[in-house]
Amino acid sequence: MALTPVLIRDVSEDEILSRIVPLLPVSPHATVKSGDDCAVLEVNQVAVSTDMLVEGVHFRRDWSTGADVGWRAAMQNIADAVAMGARPSTLVVSMELPGDLPLAWVEDCARGMAQATRSCGCGIDGGDLVGGKAVVLGVTVLGDMEGRAPRLRSGARPGEALIHAGNIGHAATGYELLRRGFTPSRSVRQPRSRCNVARNYVKSAHDVFMENFLRPWPPVSAVLNAVRAGSLGALMDVSDGLLRDARRMAKASHMWLDIDTLKLEENFRAVMVVAPQLGMHDCLDWAYRTVLGGGEDHGFLATLRRHEEKAWGLHTPLLPQGFKRIGTVRDKWEGGRVTLDGKDIPAYLGNSGWDHFSR
Repeated sequence: MALTPVLIRDVSEDEILSRIVPLLPVSPHATVKSGDDCAVLEVNQVAVSTDMLVEGVHFRRDWSTGADVGWRAAMQNIADAVAMGARPSTLVVSMELPGDLPLAWVEDCARGMAQATRSCGCGIDGGDLVGGKAVVLGVTVLGDMEGRAPRLRSGARPGEALIHAGNIGHAATGYELLRRGFTPSRSVRQPRSRCNVARNYVKSAHDVFMENFLRPWPPVSAVLNAVRAGSLGALMDVSDGLLRDARRMAKASHMWLDIDTLKLEENFRAVMVVAPQLGMHDCLDWAYRTVLGGGEDHGFLATLRRHEEKAWGLHTPLLPQGFKRIGTVRDKWEGGRVTLDGKDIPAYLGNSGWDHFSR
C-alpha cells in the first residue's frame, strides 16, 4: 500500500529545518554555523549577488524534480560570483513553500543544492522559510575575491579577443524540447561529482539539451583558473543570451564587440540536430536565433588580456583552457556596439534574449 506523503502543512518550520539542514554542506569559512541568528564567515573582500526562482516563471514541477530546482538555484548564483572573479564561498537560501507541497520535494531540493555546492567547494549557511501560494527560492551567494580586484563588464579594451566558456544555446534548446512534450530519461537525474566533469556516458542529444536547461553547468574551474592566471580583461555571466549580454559588456566598456559567426558554427550544428523533431521549417534560421538569443546556459563571456598573448595575431591567440574565441573587441565606441561579422545585427535578432519585463 502506498504511503501518504507528508505535506508542508502537516509539519512545523523546525521540523522542516531538521530534515533539510543536515543535507546541506557548511562553508569551510564558517566560524558560526547555521542555526544561530546569523552564520559568521571568515572572509575578506566579498562579492554578493541575489537571484530568485519562481514556480511558473522559472521552473515547472512537472518538468523539474526538487533536485533539479535546487541545483539550478545554486548554480545560477555560483555563476554570478565567478563572473566577478570570486571563489563561491557560501549561499544563503530563503524558500516560500505552499502547504500542499510534499516535504519529500523540499528534501530533494536541498539535496540538489548540496550536490551543486559541494562540487564547487561552496557551503550553504543560513536562510529562511515562509508559507505561501507557490514555490519560490531566493538565493544569495557570497564569494571570496581572494585578494584580487573584481573582473568587470567594463574591462574590455581595443584589440582584445572576445572569448567564451561553456554552452551556448543548449538551455534554450532544452526548454523548447520540454515545452513540446519531450521527457528526459532517468540518466539526466544522476548527480555529478564536479562542476565541469566531462560527459563520459552515452545519451541522446535531446537528453543533453534538456539536462543543460534543468541543471546548467557553468564552467567554474576553467574561469577561476583563468582569473587567477590574470588572463581575462572583461568578464560576465551569460544568462540572458549571447547577444543581449554582449551588448551589456559593450555598453559598460564603451567598446565595439564584433562576433564572428564562423566561430559559432559548431554551436549552430549542435542544436540543428533536434530542429527537425521540433518541426522547424528553416533549421539554420532557428539555430541562429537559439544560439545567439537563447539564455539560461550560464556560460561566461570575456576578453583576453592582450599582454598575456605570447604570439599575438587575429587568428592565433593563446586561450585559457576551456575558452574559445568568438570575436574581437574592434575599437572604442561610445555607448557600446555589437556586430555580427562586422555588420549590424539583423532586425529579427534585435530583441533576442531573455527579459523578465518584456511584453
